[in-house]
Amino acid sequence: MLDVSLLGTGGMMPLPYRWLTSLMLRYNGKSILIDCGEGTQIALREKGWSPNPIDIICFTHYHADHISGLPGMLLTMGNAERREPLLLIGPKGLTKTVNALRTIAPELPFEIRYQEITQDEQVFEQEGFRLKAFRVNHSVCCYGYSMIVDRTGRFDRERAQAQQIPMKLWSRLQKGEVLEQDGMVYTPDMVLGPPRKGLKVTYCTDSRPAEAITENAKESDLLILEGMYGEPDKLAKARENRHMTMYEAARIARGADVPQLWLTHYSPSLMRPEEYLEDVRKIFPNTIAARDGRTIELNFDEE
Repeated sequence: MLDVSLLGTGGMMPLPYRWLTSLMLRYNGKSILIDCGEGTQIALREKGWSPNPIDIICFTHYHADHISGLPGMLLTMGNAERREPLLLIGPKGLTKTVNALRTIAPELPFEIRYQEITQDEQVFEQEGFRLKAFRVNHSVCCYGYSMIVDRTGRFDRERAQAQQIPMKLWSRLQKGEVLEQDGMVYTPDMVLGPPRKGLKVTYCTDSRPAEAITENAKESDLLILEGMYGEPDKLAKARENRHMTMYEAARIARGADVPQLWLTHYSPSLMRPEEYLEDVRKIFPNTIAARDGRTIELNFDEE
């Protein structure tokens, strides 16, 4: 089970009814936050979730509406007596940027670890899942992210017995371990069937349409893209500022053949994003103009 919550849906500045864009994912006891603009702590509290269990914070880029909430978030974690290390992932300049922000949060009771993205596409392996960063097309270096939860094949008892694999090794092989006993090497593929469909969520804000977004969104169970503008006359402004319209986001979702699209990162001038959905859905029917706190629970297929 993968919990996905779009804590905030605003771009540029927080509004009384809309926090800045941030996304929380929870899987198997791990919590991952993507972006941490001003107000993210409040959005998290409104959701009823605590910031203390956050294990990883990923940053798409270093514009203020995506990172200015970090010092307060760190202080809150510290005041809650957190001791576990916190991993930060982001584009080049991550350590320098965070250290500058930490001028107002200099002393913390936990370690901060940094992993900078150095390639156009880069995978960060975690326990039980992968985070893939991919470069997009904004006015500064900016990345989208996919969270991918792989799922192994079913345990095949008959195969294990036919190969005379000791029963005491079965559970460890199912967990992916390679084992050696009595001169024999046993690998997980000896007892597992073909891989089953896992779970995947792709998230991207602050970009013009790019092939990298479409390619990385394929096979996603949920695609979350910015819909900065819904007004048809704002295309030129979107191009100028390297942002995306709702209609462009819908075309990406259609090209990636995803089951559902959530729009986010709205311009402050876009008061009622849902007003434009009728035309957007002509391009991609299952489009949702997300509001703060929108949440979904994604589950593995029964098979």
